Amino acid sequence: MRKEPVGAAVYGIDIGKNRFDVVGCDAAGKPIQRLKLTRWSMPAFFAAAPKALIGMEACPGAQWLARKLIAMGHDVRIMQAQFVKPFVRSNKNDARDAQAIAEAVTRADNAVRSGQDPRADRYASSPPDP
Repeated sequence: MRKEPVGAAVYGIDIGKNRFDVVGCDAAGKPIQRLKLTRWSMPAFFAAAPKALIGMEACPGAQWLARKLIAMGHDVRIMQAQFVKPFVRSNKNDARDAQAIAEAVTRADNAVRSGQDPRADRYASSPPDP
């Protein structure tokens, strides 16, 4: 498939070290785009994409990516893996995980949170003042 955004309403991202699997779904939840992006091509792809809901599993790189996507105007939700697992349809792989994330992020009953402010990360990790 092509590497230009097709105007999906929801994106699911499975984060890896250098490669990300992305699935874009329409408003009805049907996958309309599947692609693999590198860490360096991801910002350009989402800068060109219309504003959308983007979901990803919580992991160390999720906050970094969430801040970049929020700065571009996207609505980013981060969720724990335990809430994504029920949506994986068959054998686990990165592309199926991305599709499951896109489906899980649209469910209102899942515990999701948007990306944190970078200052909140700094204050959360610093010890309290004496």
